[in-house]
Amino acid sequence: MSTKWPFYVYSLVILLILSLMSFTTEAKTRYYKWDVKYEFKSPDCFKKLVITVNGMSPGPTITAEQGDTVVVEVANNLLTENLAIHWHGIRQIGTPWYDGVEGVTQCPIVPGDTFVYKFVVDRPGTYLYHAHYGMQREEGLNGMIQVSLPRGQSEPFAYDFDRSIMLRIGSTRVPMNKPPGWLPFHLFGSENLSPLLINGRGRFNCSSFGTPTSDSGACNATNPECSPFCVDSLNFEIEGHNMTVVEADGHLVEPFEVKNLFIYSGETYSVLVKANQDPSRNYWATTNVVSRRPQTPTGPVWNDTKPRVAQSIAIRAREGFIEPPPATPDRWIMLLNTQNRIDGYIKWAINNVSFTLPTTPYLIALKENKLRNNLHKVFNQRPPPNGYDWQNYDIYTPPPNVNATTSNSIYRLRFGTTIDIVLQNANMINPNNSETHPWHLHGHDFWVLGYGSGKFDPFNDPKKYNLVNPIMKNTVPLHPYGWTAIRFKADNPGVWLFHCHIDSHFFMGMGIVFEEGVERVGKLPASIMGCGLTKGLISP
Repeated sequence: MSTKWPFYVYSLVILLILSLMSFTTEAKTRYYKWDVKYEFKSPDCFKKLVITVNGMSPGPTITAEQGDTVVVEVANNLLTENLAIHWHGIRQIGTPWYDGVEGVTQCPIVPGDTFVYKFVVDRPGTYLYHAHYGMQREEGLNGMIQVSLPRGQSEPFAYDFDRSIMLRIGSTRVPMNKPPGWLPFHLFGSENLSPLLINGRGRFNCSSFGTPTSDSGACNATNPECSPFCVDSLNFEIEGHNMTVVEADGHLVEPFEVKNLFIYSGETYSVLVKANQDPSRNYWATTNVVSRRPQTPTGPVWNDTKPRVAQSIAIRAREGFIEPPPATPDRWIMLLNTQNRIDGYIKWAINNVSFTLPTTPYLIALKENKLRNNLHKVFNQRPPPNGYDWQNYDIYTPPPNVNATTSNSIYRLRFGTTIDIVLQNANMINPNNSETHPWHLHGHDFWVLGYGSGKFDPFNDPKKYNLVNPIMKNTVPLHPYGWTAIRFKADNPGVWLFHCHIDSHFFMGMGIVFEEGVERVGKLPASIMGCGLTKGLISP
């Protein structure tokens, strides 16, 4: 099955597992050697260039035990493109330079070079890895990280076996032997033909392609490469079965039962499913689009946010595993998410500022003494806005000032302090239009304090925060015309990105950067340098 997507191509990489991972008995240092390159693949029955890791897309799964060291040697054989890989959900405590974000924590890996990432997986759970350069994640560079408990420890629930499922939106790379008039999907404003992929496979509707290609194999629904593991089509459901949610982003959840699981880009969930139905037949596992109008089989109503908000509120920390948050924050930041224009181009902005990355990574510029006197050349030293005019701004209408500014300035946080962030969603440029934005924080887990509809009231809404058993996560949804409040401690020395996890939204400016305790960061490896002003730091 296939779906036609509206314009605004984005890559969605989500992982859902049927239980936490079973124990491993491998060595305490896990070595991986990766060859990253483009190959022609037909993941959705349509032949196109896809980024592969050792010939695979999704790439090989990283498995480890809590406390293990993971070493990944990455060879960039993309020929004409730089590369960086982010280890999503791994906090990089003590190794902020291996967070894998070009322009923030490292210079990119140039074509033909090899880069070694080395980090400790300090907490059990299921996580992701994916490209963090340009929009390469949606081209196929992604995979899973499965971290089990140490031997002798077990989860507070029983299961018989586990299965892992990764969902993402297919590549928008121009297909092989494109027909006359074919354009890259992200360059025009009609319909996008990218399908959903489940474990790297899906079904493209070849009849929607129009003019046949000269290569009869360019779109072939019988190609075994695209034989789906289950029906394509983002809400997750297993026909005839309910699911019990037990874990989110590596943290145990007070169990609750759902028929449909709403999942957002960058989130990971564990659910338990009881195989208690008629064993003589098969049952479809399926997904459906939410937040945007789908053209797929019937599922939850795409623009009904109430059940999605209800699920978000239902996710609480499991009794016996609660990490209470600090009672009050030391600093409070409000981030208004809007769509704007800059020089006639559509951008996303935070408090009317669209984020851009510098050519010299922040971490190196802030840490290296030789560069500190040139910080003004690296990034804007003026602090970004701490909020917006919440009393007078109407979130239900298009921005009154549609034009935004660009900046690469950062938020400087006092080390060890507690920070509250309120994400406020609003109307886009088009009337009656507000999208879902999954926000991901690098280097930290945060407490999810609450969600609300409408405009956040800083005097009254904090009184409704859940300070008793809030779940900790690294990615959280911001629902249409609503707000989401989180709290975290600035206790991980480094420079950390906080951004919308939809590739195109971040690429178009929806993100910010936090700096905390850089003076506590250890000696930076020379391997992360070589771009911008860091060229002068490398010894001949």
